[in-house]
Amino acid sequence: MLLLTALNSPCCRFSYQRTNLPTLLQGNIQCTMAWCDTCDRYFPTRFSLIQHLRSSSLHNWCEECDVDFDSWVGLKEHWVQSPQHDYCQYCNEHFGDYDDYADHNDQFHAWCRSCNKFFRNDLGLHEHRRQSPIHSSRYCVPCKQLFQSEANLRSHMNSSIHRPRDIVCPGHNCNATFVSQSALILHLEAGTCRSGINRAIVNRVVRERDTNNIITDPSRLLTGPGSGGRNSEVTYSATGAAWNGYAYECYLCHNEFHSLPALNQHLASPRHLNKAYICPLSSYRERFNTLSGLCQHIESERCGVLRFAPVRQALDGFVSGMRTITAY
Repeated sequence: MLLLTALNSPCCRFSYQRTNLPTLLQGNIQCTMAWCDTCDRYFPTRFSLIQHLRSSSLHNWCEECDVDFDSWVGLKEHWVQSPQHDYCQYCNEHFGDYDDYADHNDQFHAWCRSCNKFFRNDLGLHEHRRQSPIHSSRYCVPCKQLFQSEANLRSHMNSSIHRPRDIVCPGHNCNATFVSQSALILHLEAGTCRSGINRAIVNRVVRERDTNNIITDPSRLLTGPGSGGRNSEVTYSATGAAWNGYAYECYLCHNEFHSLPALNQHLASPRHLNKAYICPLSSYRERFNTLSGLCQHIESERCGVLRFAPVRQALDGFVSGMRTITAY
């Protein structure tokens, strides 16, 4: 037997009330017919009633919510306002979920996602983000780009998009230029400088010059025993014994890699170095395993330590100290 549920919404104009429906016998099966109040018609099955509601100009039916509205405007307002629907009223288009709906708005409409506001054109959206106290601290006006945080905006403003490459690498025979000290130090630590400077040399220079331990923990910034001289540091490497039957496994952090070279590249990175660099701000004291990581933290102005002259002077001194190095 087909059991149908009554609709109690005041805007609904059809019902499935059993008391009003005729009963038919087909063999030994008792069937109840569906009835449309508005059209005063019976339908042999619920499916045929649904087809009628979908196609008839007399109905404005929301199939998902099973509600019939008095007008198309009422149905459209329901789609726009209901959290059950991801509907674009401008394109009269439904989406499977909010992410698809939001991506559509970002691509085709002047829409502020966080405020859920639409604007007539991109200029209106631009002015909204430029003037709004909610967005202005995270909005790059020249690029018309909104960032997730103020720190992300600062990183963007410190990039080569907005800053000249006016910091010259002090390495011998290297003419590379950079937009920030952190980018320069990362270049040196990576061993890509033509002078031969690498991370071990950078750490040695810092250890020798940071005599007051402004940014370093001397107990952690040490050269490993038997590591090959003053320009060396503790290094790790793996062999075929790192294969665990499924992948090459790092014996320090247990991350898995598809190949032995990938594992050794991971071991050669600063991932497992001691966190010897410290943010000099006494209330912060965050630790980093590379000088470039500390510089990026300081340049982000997240802690405000860059305002202190000794810190700026110390960083400038480390960079200038690289000019005196003769790599070998």
